[in-house]
Amino acid sequence: MPTITDEVRRAPRRDAAANRQALLTAAAAALGENPDAPLEAIAAAAGLTRRALYGHFAGRDELVAALIASGATRLNLVATETDHHDAPTALAMLGARLWHAIGHVRLLAAMAVREPHVEQVAGALAPVRERLDAIVARGIADGGFRPDMPPATLSRLIERSAIAVLLEASVAPLTDAEGHRLVMASVLGTAGLSWREAGALIASAPELTMEASA
Repeated sequence: MPTITDEVRRAPRRDAAANRQALLTAAAAALGENPDAPLEAIAAAAGLTRRALYGHFAGRDELVAALIASGATRLNLVATETDHHDAPTALAMLGARLWHAIGHVRLLAAMAVREPHVEQVAGALAPVRERLDAIVARGIADGGFRPDMPPATLSRLIERSAIAVLLEASVAPLTDAEGHRLVMASVLGTAGLSWREAGALIASAPELTMEASA
Protein backbone atom coordinates (compact mmCIF):
# COMPACT_ATOMS: atom_id res chain seq x y z
CA MET A 1 0.00 0.00 0.00
CA PRO A 2 1.50 3.41 -0.95
CA THR A 3 2.66 5.64 1.86
CA ILE A 4 0.62 8.85 2.30
CA THR A 5 3.11 11.58 3.10
CA ASP A 6 2.43 14.83 4.95
CA GLU A 7 2.90 16.66 1.66
CA VAL A 8 0.11 14.64 0.04
CA ARG A 9 -2.18 15.25 3.02
CA ARG A 10 -1.56 19.01 2.78
CA ALA A 11 -2.20 19.24 -0.95
CA PRO A 12 -6.03 19.42 -0.76
CA ARG A 13 -5.74 22.13 1.86
CA ARG A 14 -3.46 24.13 -0.38
CA ASP A 15 -5.90 23.69 -3.25
CA ALA A 16 -8.78 24.80 -1.05
CA ALA A 17 -6.86 27.86 0.12
CA ALA A 18 -5.95 28.76 -3.47
CA ASN A 19 -9.57 28.35 -4.58
CA ARG A 20 -10.84 30.51 -1.73
CA GLN A 21 -8.33 33.24 -2.59
CA ALA A 22 -9.26 33.01 -6.28
CA LEU A 23 -12.92 33.50 -5.33
CA LEU A 24 -12.10 36.51 -3.15
CA THR A 25 -9.98 38.07 -5.89
CA ALA A 26 -12.67 37.51 -8.50
CA ALA A 27 -15.39 38.81 -6.17
CA ALA A 28 -13.43 41.97 -5.31
CA ALA A 29 -13.11 42.79 -9.01
CA ALA A 30 -16.68 41.87 -9.95
CA LEU A 31 -18.44 43.47 -6.99
CA GLY A 32 -16.25 46.56 -7.20
CA GLU A 33 -17.59 47.12 -10.70
CA ASN A 34 -21.13 45.89 -10.02
CA PRO A 35 -22.31 45.28 -6.43
CA ASP A 36 -25.06 43.05 -7.84
CA ALA A 37 -22.76 40.81 -9.89
CA PRO A 38 -24.17 37.25 -9.90
CA LEU A 39 -22.40 34.52 -8.00
CA GLU A 40 -22.18 32.42 -11.17
CA ALA A 41 -20.10 35.14 -12.81
CA ILE A 42 -17.81 35.40 -9.79
CA ALA A 43 -17.27 31.64 -9.70
CA ALA A 44 -16.62 31.54 -13.45
CA ALA A 45 -14.08 34.38 -13.19
CA ALA A 46 -12.26 32.34 -10.54
CA GLY A 47 -12.28 29.29 -12.82
CA LEU A 48 -14.68 27.46 -10.52
CA THR A 49 -18.30 26.39 -10.42
CA ARG A 50 -21.12 27.90 -8.38
CA ARG A 51 -21.13 24.67 -6.35
CA ALA A 52 -17.44 25.16 -5.55
CA LEU A 53 -18.19 28.69 -4.41
CA TYR A 54 -20.79 27.37 -1.98
CA GLY A 55 -18.17 24.98 -0.65
CA HIS A 56 -16.31 28.01 0.69
CA PHE A 57 -19.08 30.51 1.43
CA ALA A 58 -22.62 29.85 2.62
CA GLY A 59 -23.95 32.56 0.34
CA ARG A 60 -23.53 36.06 -0.99
CA ASP A 61 -23.57 37.75 2.42
CA GLU A 62 -20.79 35.53 3.77
CA LEU A 63 -18.67 36.15 0.66
CA VAL A 64 -19.13 39.91 0.96
CA ALA A 65 -18.36 39.78 4.69
CA ALA A 66 -15.07 38.01 3.95
CA LEU A 67 -14.19 40.62 1.34
CA ILE A 68 -14.99 43.50 3.66
CA ALA A 69 -12.78 42.01 6.37
CA SER A 70 -9.91 41.41 3.94
CA GLY A 71 -10.13 44.85 2.37
CA ALA A 72 -10.49 46.63 5.70
CA THR A 73 -7.36 44.97 7.07
CA ARG A 74 -5.36 46.33 4.15
CA LEU A 75 -6.82 49.83 4.35
CA ASN A 76 -6.44 50.06 8.11
CA LEU A 77 -2.75 49.23 7.74
CA VAL A 78 -2.41 52.02 5.17
CA ALA A 79 -4.12 54.47 7.53
CA THR A 80 -1.99 53.62 10.57
CA GLU A 81 1.19 54.14 8.52
CA THR A 82 0.09 57.51 7.08
CA ASP A 83 0.66 60.85 8.79
CA HIS A 84 2.38 64.23 8.35
CA HIS A 85 2.89 67.22 10.61
CA ASP A 86 0.96 69.39 8.15
CA ALA A 87 -2.74 68.42 8.30
CA PRO A 88 -3.62 69.20 4.64
CA THR A 89 -0.65 67.14 3.46
CA ALA A 90 -1.60 64.32 5.82
CA LEU A 91 -5.18 64.35 4.52
CA ALA A 92 -4.08 64.29 0.88
CA MET A 93 -1.60 61.49 1.64
CA LEU A 94 -4.33 59.41 3.25
CA GLY A 95 -6.66 59.88 0.27
CA ALA A 96 -3.95 59.09 -2.27
CA ARG A 97 -2.67 55.99 -0.51
CA LEU A 98 -6.17 54.60 -0.13
CA TRP A 99 -6.73 55.25 -3.84
CA HIS A 100 -3.72 53.08 -4.65
CA ALA A 101 -5.36 50.23 -2.76
CA ILE A 102 -8.11 50.61 -5.36
CA GLY A 103 -9.05 46.93 -5.72
CA HIS A 104 -10.39 46.81 -2.18
CA VAL A 105 -11.28 50.47 -1.82
CA ARG A 106 -13.69 50.42 -4.74
CA LEU A 107 -15.51 47.42 -3.30
CA LEU A 108 -15.73 48.98 0.16
CA ALA A 109 -16.89 52.28 -1.33
CA ALA A 110 -19.71 50.47 -3.09
CA MET A 111 -20.69 48.51 0.00
CA ALA A 112 -20.39 51.49 2.37
CA VAL A 113 -23.56 53.01 0.97
CA ARG A 114 -25.61 49.81 0.58
CA GLU A 115 -27.62 47.84 3.09
CA PRO A 116 -27.07 45.45 4.78
CA HIS A 117 -23.32 46.14 4.73
CA VAL A 118 -23.18 49.77 5.91
CA GLU A 119 -22.65 48.93 9.58
CA GLN A 120 -20.15 46.18 8.84
CA VAL A 121 -18.03 48.45 6.65
CA ALA A 122 -18.22 51.22 9.25
CA GLY A 123 -17.03 48.89 12.00
CA ALA A 124 -14.30 47.30 9.91
CA LEU A 125 -12.87 50.66 8.88
CA ALA A 126 -12.82 52.17 12.39
CA PRO A 127 -9.00 52.68 12.37
CA VAL A 128 -9.20 54.58 9.07
CA ARG A 129 -11.89 56.84 10.51
CA GLU A 130 -9.90 57.38 13.70
CA ARG A 131 -6.90 58.56 11.70
CA LEU A 132 -9.11 60.82 9.56
CA ASP A 133 -10.77 62.27 12.68
CA ALA A 134 -7.38 63.03 14.20
CA ILE A 135 -6.14 64.75 11.03
CA VAL A 136 -9.32 66.82 10.75
CA ALA A 137 -9.24 67.91 14.41
CA ARG A 138 -5.62 68.96 14.02
CA GLY A 139 -6.33 70.78 10.77
CA ILE A 140 -9.18 72.78 12.30
CA ALA A 141 -7.10 73.61 15.38
CA ASP A 142 -4.14 74.94 13.42
CA GLY A 143 -6.26 76.84 10.87
CA GLY A 144 -5.56 74.64 7.88
CA PHE A 145 -9.17 73.40 7.56
CA ARG A 146 -12.52 75.15 7.65
CA PRO A 147 -13.74 75.79 11.22
CA ASP A 148 -17.42 76.43 10.47
CA MET A 149 -18.73 72.96 11.37
CA PRO A 150 -18.07 70.31 14.03
CA PRO A 151 -14.97 68.17 13.36
CA ALA A 152 -17.04 64.96 13.25
CA THR A 153 -19.31 66.42 10.58
CA LEU A 154 -16.38 67.59 8.50
CA SER A 155 -14.75 64.16 8.77
CA ARG A 156 -17.89 62.48 7.46
CA LEU A 157 -18.16 64.90 4.55
CA ILE A 158 -14.50 64.34 3.64
CA GLU A 159 -15.01 60.58 3.77
CA ARG A 160 -18.02 60.81 1.49
CA SER A 161 -16.19 63.03 -0.97
CA ALA A 162 -13.49 60.36 -1.26
CA ILE A 163 -16.11 57.64 -1.69
CA ALA A 164 -17.74 59.71 -4.44
CA VAL A 165 -14.47 59.74 -6.40
CA LEU A 166 -14.09 55.99 -5.99
CA LEU A 167 -17.63 55.36 -7.15
CA GLU A 168 -17.11 57.70 -10.09
CA ALA A 169 -14.14 55.58 -11.11
CA SER A 170 -16.45 52.60 -11.48
CA VAL A 171 -18.65 54.35 -14.06
CA ALA A 172 -16.13 56.63 -15.76
CA PRO A 173 -12.77 54.82 -15.67
CA LEU A 174 -9.91 56.98 -14.49
CA THR A 175 -6.22 56.41 -15.00
CA ASP A 176 -4.15 55.94 -11.87
CA ALA A 177 -2.76 59.46 -12.28
CA GLU A 178 -6.24 60.98 -12.72
CA GLY A 179 -7.68 59.16 -9.73
CA HIS A 180 -4.63 59.95 -7.62
CA ARG A 181 -5.01 63.68 -8.22
CA LEU A 182 -8.81 63.78 -8.14
CA VAL A 183 -9.17 62.08 -4.76
CA MET A 184 -6.65 64.48 -3.20
CA ALA A 185 -8.31 67.54 -4.76
CA SER A 186 -11.71 66.35 -3.60
CA VAL A 187 -10.83 65.74 0.05
CA LEU A 188 -8.81 68.96 0.28
CA GLY A 189 -11.64 70.96 -1.27
CA THR A 190 -14.13 69.52 1.20
CA ALA A 191 -11.74 70.35 4.05
CA GLY A 192 -11.85 74.00 3.01
CA LEU A 193 -8.92 74.61 0.65
CA SER A 194 -9.60 76.43 -2.61
CA TRP A 195 -8.91 74.58 -5.83
CA ARG A 196 -5.82 76.75 -6.31
CA GLU A 197 -4.54 76.02 -2.80
CA ALA A 198 -5.17 72.32 -3.24
CA GLY A 199 -3.47 72.30 -6.63
CA ALA A 200 -0.43 74.14 -5.30
CA LEU A 201 -0.06 71.69 -2.40
CA ILE A 202 -0.43 68.65 -4.65
CA ALA A 203 2.16 70.06 -7.06
CA SER A 204 4.71 71.03 -4.42
CA ALA A 205 4.66 68.32 -1.73
CA PRO A 206 7.01 65.44 -2.56
CA GLU A 207 4.98 63.16 -0.27
CA LEU A 208 2.02 63.47 -2.67
CA THR A 209 3.66 62.20 -5.82
CA MET A 210 2.42 59.01 -7.45
CA GLU A 211 5.64 57.23 -6.50
CA ALA A 212 5.45 58.20 -2.83
CA SER A 213 1.78 57.31 -2.52
CA ALA A 214 2.06 53.92 -4.21
